[in-house]
Amino acid sequence: MGQADSQFKAFIRFVLDALREVAAEKDENKRNEKMAKIIENLQKTLED
Repeated sequence: MGQADSQFKAFIRFVLDALREVAAEKDENKRNEKMAKIIENLQKTLED
């Protein structure tokens, strides 16, 4: 279970980093594009 736990934490770090980057984006259009990309990537992850 340690490996799965470690992999899950790495995934959460990736998502958190991406969300922090979006939150720091000043340009609303760029922020929306980045958020859409995160959502798309998460959806693809669920479908794999």
